[in-house]
Amino acid sequence: TDDETRQHYDDWAKTYDWELTDNGYATPTRSREAFVGLVVDRNAEILDVGCGTGLFGRQLTDAGYSVIDGCDYSTGMLAEADATGLYRSLFEVNLNQPPMEIDGEPVASGRYDAAAVVGVFSFGHVEADAMDEIARVVRPGGVVVIGLNEKFWNEGSLAAKIDALEAAGTVTVLDRSQGDHLPGTGLAGWVISLRVT
Repeated sequence: TDDETRQHYDDWAKTYDWELTDNGYATPTRSREAFVGLVVDRNAEILDVGCGTGLFGRQLTDAGYSVIDGCDYSTGMLAEADATGLYRSLFEVNLNQPPMEIDGEPVASGRYDAAAVVGVFSFGHVEADAMDEIARVVRPGGVVVIGLNEKFWNEGSLAAKIDALEAAGTVTVLDRSQGDHLPGTGLAGWVISLRVT
């Protein structure tokens, strides 16, 4: 359930970064490389979707980006992200229950220049239909970079959703790249780059 998912990540928040980096978590670095290749403006307004503890926010900051907002369902994760000092603002959101809201108001359509969705889509976590809302809050011409494990990608719902959004003229797929995800466990992953149209 949503409540169980939130509790799981609240409980995991303190050791999350260590456990993933100990297994060579490669998807954030691969996602950053894709992001940097597409988002030239280091002052672009970026939404780190499912920001967790700020793991990808650090990647963005290290690459020179300075205007980053983050959202997550776990208050424990958001507290860890807040402690990094990397985010302009942080807000709680359940991506499976749109719209995204800040203080009870929907996030404006086209609010962001780009979005990063790294380690967010997975079983029992965020469902593929959340892509509708993610695409909505990124301006036309903006970029969405998604990083995820191969098991969820192979399940097919996210691939089907992206194909449907492309067929509807909502996004254009720029790249799909398979590579390491958690090499310490032998798990591969995908980085998907999209442009909102």
